Amino acid sequence: MRKTVHSLISDHDRTGLAIGAPDRAWMTYGCLRDLSSEVATSLNGMGIAKADRVAIVLPNGPEMAAAFVAVAQVATTAPLNPAYREEEYEFYLGDLGAKAIIVTEEYSGAALVVAQKLGMIIIRLRVPVGAPAGYFNLSSESAGIAEKKEIQHDDVALILHTSGTTSRPKIVPLLQANVAASADHVRMSLNLAATDRCLNVMPLFHIHGLIAAVLASLAAGASVWCAPGFDALRFFGWMKSAQPTWYTAVPTMHQAILARAGRNEDVIRQTSLRFLRSSSASLPAQVMLALNETFNAPVIEGYGMTEAAHQMASNPLDPGAQKPGAVGVEAGPMVRIAHEVENHLIDGTGEVVISGPNVTPGYEGNPEANEKSFFQAEGHRWFRTGDQGAFDEDGYLVLTGRLKEIINRGGEKISPLEVDGVLLDHPAIAQVVTFALPHPKLGEDVAAAVVLHEGQTASEQDIRNFAAKRIADFKVPRKVIVMEEIPKGATGKMQRIGLAEKLGLVAQA
Repeated sequence: MRKTVHSLISDHDRTGLAIGAPDRAWMTYGCLRDLSSEVATSLNGMGIAKADRVAIVLPNGPEMAAAFVAVAQVATTAPLNPAYREEEYEFYLGDLGAKAIIVTEEYSGAALVVAQKLGMIIIRLRVPVGAPAGYFNLSSESAGIAEKKEIQHDDVALILHTSGTTSRPKIVPLLQANVAASADHVRMSLNLAATDRCLNVMPLFHIHGLIAAVLASLAAGASVWCAPGFDALRFFGWMKSAQPTWYTAVPTMHQAILARAGRNEDVIRQTSLRFLRSSSASLPAQVMLALNETFNAPVIEGYGMTEAAHQMASNPLDPGAQKPGAVGVEAGPMVRIAHEVENHLIDGTGEVVISGPNVTPGYEGNPEANEKSFFQAEGHRWFRTGDQGAFDEDGYLVLTGRLKEIINRGGEKISPLEVDGVLLDHPAIAQVVTFALPHPKLGEDVAAAVVLHEGQTASEQDIRNFAAKRIADFKVPRKVIVMEEIPKGATGKMQRIGLAEKLGLVAQA
């Protein structure tokens, strides 16, 4: 039976703990279900029906988590990054065709300015004094009557945009059945139970935090403790307060946590994590091994993307079954390799494709993108992920990079992930991102930005010499920039595309 967000949380013990936060009482499952009913009544009373889109612009934390879960049971949610500028809100809110927007009662920023300009219903969220984590009231000056209709599995639960690094962001509608299936896939691959607790540091306008941290936990009757965002300086204090059994993050966050782990050994010992999870970007093998050693717990690398409502593959949880450098085995949808141009499946290296109940039915209003991204073969409809990879002899998927990030140096194809892995073996290097540098004759050349370990030194020539002993000459970065911090996107991921431009290297090239 295909599920909905409502069905994921409807059967858990009313007294079980659901959502927590710093210095707040816990919200129980009973309270979360009551809140969901109250939100449905409020939204229907503002004229919002189940097909309507409600943008949510809230700071990271328990209210954002609860608002997503509650609103998804009555309308279509569209969480947006609270850090966007006015121009960005004009694009996203206009593109979504959102009918209403939820903001905090004191908010007066860019999203509100744009929403008023677009004539949207403005909904204010207020947290009553002493309320448990995640509890809120909604109010609006708009009144209307919308019939309360039960949400079905084929209704749209969540709308997100692709990151749009190189082109206009595409609208990804995810059905109730898609997000519920993905939450169940994460729950099963991590063997989550009611006794588990996730410490969430991921932004909740992003599929990773929404599905892997929040919805998978709630699907298991477990609890999720919502931090107000990621902060390496506060992470171990939160860990001590929350007493989680696991947390999930992107690789750059894990690296920042590792940098502070040495002075927090007591907290690590007292917390005893069952496992750690990493997703949304490739986890360097060196970082996986360091995390495993530091926390004395398995490190589960998962492979996900928005169009799959997050999870596609995952390293198994069994002792010793995690393979550094691999994103794991099928963990929900079918995962295969396809020819990068022709519409058929192949053996060996090619484009990773998926098919399953968590996959979006297609981009909204974009027949050209759907034509390129979906194809029919061997009785299934396959989605092209844009990632290049292959299965190893044990059935683990190993990614060689995003197809659009593969560096083409005079016809030689170079995987940035391979170069990253080599440079991270340098004893002085803590973080690295390899990227394409425009070249007048070769088209592209190899460049790398690195961050050194505290107190370490290494020159550009040292790093290039180190790489030259380990990889073919054409793969050695021609330019190495040592930085204090590598620029990251809104979700904490390092972004290869456009980095040469961002670092001012294009004019030089």
